[in-house]
Amino acid sequence: MKHKIGFNRLSRKASHRKALIRNMVSSLFVYERITTTKSKAKEVRKVAEKMITRAKIDSVHTRREVAKKLFKKSIIAKLFTEIAPRFVTRPGGYTRVIKIGQRAGDAAELVFLELVDRVEKEKKDDDKDKKDTKTNVTDKQVSEKKTAVKTTEKTTKKTDKKETKPKLKEKKDKKIVSKEKKDTTVIKKPDTKKPKAETKDATIIKEPDNKKEAAEEKKGDDKDTTIIRE
Repeated sequence: MKHKIGFNRLSRKASHRKALIRNMVSSLFVYERITTTKSKAKEVRKVAEKMITRAKIDSVHTRREVAKKLFKKSIIAKLFTEIAPRFVTRPGGYTRVIKIGQRAGDAAELVFLELVDRVEKEKKDDDKDKKDTKTNVTDKQVSEKKTAVKTTEKTTKKTDKKETKPKLKEKKDKKIVSKEKKDTTVIKKPDTKKPKAETKDATIIKEPDNKKEAAEEKKGDDKDTTIIRE
């Protein structure tokens, strides 16, 4: 028979187990709901409910007794001022265990460990969510404006780049045109000289023909004059 076994050791040493339970109880009082395994939830539940029953009587002695296990002053203050007054009329059963399912890794049974009276907390959370939605809307508007400004800046940069590219092309075209002009001037120089040479040749060729015609005309004129004199 199993005698003198009043709790689950959770496969841990005493120091490790005490620290684990202290941290889980403090997180339960802060968030009022935690997810853990079924075996841990049962052990944490025992300690948490005893603390709540002590906190119903707000005195120096009870605060010191609770402070032996909870080290943070803010959590102790919340326990005595907010959590314990909710359960003044309730004789016990301050927490509940809700089964979730099995964990994917080791198939451990997971549960929610939460305080029974969580309605006021949920309402506060809803109010906070509404406020957050308003702030989120304003944040979205601000972010949209920033994105719009960034997009306009990007478009302006792109247009500037596009404008600079044609300028470079214009410069290249000007260089090409200048080169072509140089080439045309080089080609035109011998063309201007050739017609001069052709005119000289033409004059040289035509000179004897003109002289012969002139001599013949003179001879004809002489003959006519001699005929008139007779």
